[in-house]
Amino acid sequence: MIVDYIDVHKVRFGVEQICRVLTEHGIAISPSTYYARSAAPSTAAELDDAYAAHEVFCLFHDQRGLYGVLKLWHSLRRRGRDVGRDQVARLMGICGIAGIVRGKRRTVTTESDPTAARHPDLIDRQWNAPTRPDQWWVADFTYVWTLAGFCYVSFVVDVYSRRILGWRASMTRRFDLVLSALEQAIHTRRRGSFEFTSTGLVHHSDAGTQYVSLALTDALRDAGMQGSIGSVGDALDNALMESTIGLYKTELIDLETTRRWTGRNEVERETADWVKWFNDERLHSAIDYRPPVEYEEMYRSKQATEPQAA
Repeated sequence: MIVDYIDVHKVRFGVEQICRVLTEHGIAISPSTYYARSAAPSTAAELDDAYAAHEVFCLFHDQRGLYGVLKLWHSLRRRGRDVGRDQVARLMGICGIAGIVRGKRRTVTTESDPTAARHPDLIDRQWNAPTRPDQWWVADFTYVWTLAGFCYVSFVVDVYSRRILGWRASMTRRFDLVLSALEQAIHTRRRGSFEFTSTGLVHHSDAGTQYVSLALTDALRDAGMQGSIGSVGDALDNALMESTIGLYKTELIDLETTRRWTGRNEVERETADWVKWFNDERLHSAIDYRPPVEYEEMYRSKQATEPQAA
């Protein structure tokens, strides 16, 4: 019987892995089906474990199958579940699930122009310095290999909240790739608040030709923004964007190594879905394990109540 087979091998391979392999070979069974058909727990403790494991399993898949022990633990605590981190790890082992592991690779897309005028470095790697949204934005882009050729995806991120404010995909690396992302970021903020102003806001990037172009320089000046550029070829000077792009590649682009991206339309569609999840649901350790949108709302609520308290 299939359930008996899984019972014998689940400690070594995990229920989810076994079910996936069996399904690939024509024996369709899901983890939830296995748990439903397996023998009922004989004690109250086993029953509690079964319910807890099911909750962890469902939460894991609700978050795209990406969360490891820490994020699942924080997610459960946000739901009011009084559970220990080691207990979550044990329940994950029962379910045969594990979070995505971020790789060490990084790609280089920067082509600098040593003759172009550059903005000074106004950030100086002080990524924890901002005390409010729209104080510092950072920008960069990466590439996705598709059957139609390389597709380039640019991002603009708020340093305070880690929220992705603007992004654009293009089959070329022209200056409008990064200019469009900046325009979308400004539009996102204006749509959210009539009081938003970009005057004095710092826009930080590397020294790529797209970011020292006259078109982007003019756009920053027209918006009243201050340009900032890190030192050439030094990833630490734009470390926050390196981290965001690393998450993008790990959690979406490289998640399935056998996947073949067909072209720009597919990349745009899937990126839009990932960005929404990243902003609205994904927990970020740098902002107290909260989603970026929620973190910004907390700031606004605090600002609204402080004058009343005073």
